[in-house]
Amino acid sequence: LKVDPMIVLDTRLCSTIGNKDFQIATVEHLMSALSASGIDNITIEVSGSEIPIMDGSAITFIHLIKSAGIVDQHAPKEFIRIKKTIEARQEDKFAIFEPHQGFVIDFTIDFPHPVFKTEDSHVNIDFFQESYVQDISRARTFGFKHEIEKLREHGLAKGGTLNNAILVDEKGVVNIEGLRYENEFVRHKTLDFVGDIYLAQAYIIGHFEVNKSGHSLNNKMLHSLIEDKNKWRLI
Repeated sequence: LKVDPMIVLDTRLCSTIGNKDFQIATVEHLMSALSASGIDNITIEVSGSEIPIMDGSAITFIHLIKSAGIVDQHAPKEFIRIKKTIEARQEDKFAIFEPHQGFVIDFTIDFPHPVFKTEDSHVNIDFFQESYVQDISRARTFGFKHEIEKLREHGLAKGGTLNNAILVDEKGVVNIEGLRYENEFVRHKTLDFVGDIYLAQAYIIGHFEVNKSGHSLNNKMLHSLIEDKNKWRLI
């Protein structure tokens, strides 16, 4: 199964890819690590219906990729260069791709809970200047205590513990060790975004302004990209 935006089957709780014969859930963290590591030709074998959650971030995948080693191949690397603004919207959520000589993500989240402080709900990352490994890769997935049963019903997070996710209850963060970054929540959403848009089959060169986006809107953005071929160029 070759990855592309059209094989995404479900985006309710994670990004699930597949076809009529099988599905693989929670691909976004691995895709994010592959994108950050510069991998664009790899065969992944999965003995199950979900990519292992590891510690809830992408750092373990980064270490495994580096440990395995990366091979340069005699083939040109492909990039999608944004020529004109492309956008996708869902109610008050939006994602906008704009022309830019680089790879910049400007991401904002907004959750109605006191643990999500306004000053920690925004991040602007220029990946030509800043390090994915240092600034993004360690940010863990998070969820609300009342959502746990919903995850179980969908057959996800079967091994979910405080060792592989940030749990938020009505008072705040449940994890004893607290957060890895002050704005870990929005950094993880950025991690997800990098993984989701990597399903485009090529690195995208541009500036991304993203507000309250999740897996559904991320995939919708890629559909908009495919439909507006006059607004980008493959190089």
